Amino acid sequence: MHDLLTGVFFWISLGVCLIGMLARFIMYFKGLSWQLDRVAYTSYPAAGFKGAIRSIYKWLIPFGTYGWRTQPFIAIVFFGFHIGAVLIPFFLLGHSLFLKEKLGVSFFTLNMTLADILVWTVVASSFFLVLRRIVLPEVRIMTTLYDYFILFVSIAPFVTGLFARYQVGDYLFWLNMHIFCGEVLLIAIPFTKLSHVFLFFASRAQLGMDFGIKRGGMKGTKMAW
Repeated sequence: MHDLLTGVFFWISLGVCLIGMLARFIMYFKGLSWQLDRVAYTSYPAAGFKGAIRSIYKWLIPFGTYGWRTQPFIAIVFFGFHIGAVLIPFFLLGHSLFLKEKLGVSFFTLNMTLADILVWTVVASSFFLVLRRIVLPEVRIMTTLYDYFILFVSIAPFVTGLFARYQVGDYLFWLNMHIFCGEVLLIAIPFTKLSHVFLFFASRAQLGMDFGIKRGGMKGTKMAW
C-alpha cells in the first residue's frame, strides 16, 4: 500500500490536480464577457495590469485591505490557516525529500519546532473556522454540509500527519493515511471550492483590473475595499 500511495497514486493525483486546474483557468477566462470585461481589459492593459498586481498583493498581506481590517480576528485565523497550509506541504523536511526523489526539485526546509507550530496553528485555525460557521448567523445561513466536507478534506492531511509525527499507535498506518489524505486533497482541488488555491490569483487579478480600469482607477482614485 505504501508503494502504491507513493508511486502510481501520487502521479495520478498530481496529474489530476495540475491538468484539472489548467482546465479551470481556461474556463475562467473564457467565461469573461467580451462586452463587460475583455474589451476594457484589452484597451487599457497598463491600467489593468497595475490594478491586478495591486489587488493580488494587497489581499496577500495581513490587514492589507479594508476587508481584513474590519474583521481582525478572522484575518488572523485565515492567515494562520493558509500560511501553514502553504508552507508545510513544500518545506517540511520529509516532504522536501519526497519531492526531490519524485520531481527532482527541493526547497529549503523548516526547522522542526517551527514546522510543529505551523501545523498546530493550521489545526487550531480550522477549529475556529468551523466555530465561525456555527456561531455567526450570517455565515451559518450560507453553510452546508458541503462546506464542512471541504474543511474536513483540507485538515485531514495535517491531523493524520500529526498522528504519524508523534507516532500515535501504528506509525505506518498513520503515515499511509497522511499520504492518502494528501492525495485526496490534490484530486479534490480542481473539482471543489478548493480550486481557490489557484483561482484566487485569477479572480483577484480580474477584480483588480475591474477597479483599475472601470471604477475610478484610471482617475487615481483608490479601490473601494
